Amino acid sequence: MQQQWFTGPLASFDTETTGVDVETDRIVSAALVVQLAPGAVPQAATWLADPGVPIPDGARAVHGITDERVRAEGRPARTVVAEIARALAEQARAGTPVVVMNAPYDLTLLDRELRRHRGITLADCLGPAELVILDPRVLDKHVDRYRKGRRTLTDLCAHYGVELAGAHDAAADATAAMGLVRALAARYPGALGALGPADLHLRQRVWHAAQARGLQNWFDRSGTPERVDLSWPLRPLRCACGRRLSPEHSCEAAA
Repeated sequence: MQQQWFTGPLASFDTETTGVDVETDRIVSAALVVQLAPGAVPQAATWLADPGVPIPDGARAVHGITDERVRAEGRPARTVVAEIARALAEQARAGTPVVVMNAPYDLTLLDRELRRHRGITLADCLGPAELVILDPRVLDKHVDRYRKGRRTLTDLCAHYGVELAGAHDAAADATAAMGLVRALAARYPGALGALGPADLHLRQRVWHAAQARGLQNWFDRSGTPERVDLSWPLRPLRCACGRRLSPEHSCEAAA
């Protein structure tokens, strides 16, 4: 009998950061967890970075990582982000699906850190290999669209009965997100389990865009000025005017 993809090898990536702005905030810690099968002992690679800027009180209250700790134990962000990118590239070359909860956040922030510290992009680091991403947030919204309530990692773990020990630790969050994807595919074998990870990756682009448009419509009706990015799993660079940067785009804000 052929093995179902969600009972086979998966990797999972997560970061803890200085804030929630992918364009300006920095990585403080990160983890890449690999598990060969459900119940197997996860193998975790972890990083602690000195972001080169003070960690705001709000971020420190979430993940508990202090300026003193990153200065004493962390390594330069330039070194850390390159190592993270190489580790993700290894998973891409191996064909291992990578779970990333709210992928446009973590992957975009990593891409911007690589541009900031190394002058390269995440795509540059991956080379010809492509990451196959599984985002439990997008998957859950697709299969259970009308369920009320929040859909944070903690909420989803509680809903699907997945253990989350030590929330807001990168390795713990990555491990829990991986468990969520396994649980989601097992609960919805037709909608998710029967599709291969590469097919799911492509479909999540469409699903996320539809979900984002729905949220944008809600913001517009409620008078909220916030704009929702439809891109998944990586947000494009944008000009200060809000439009995507491209060779054809020019405006005073880009000058």
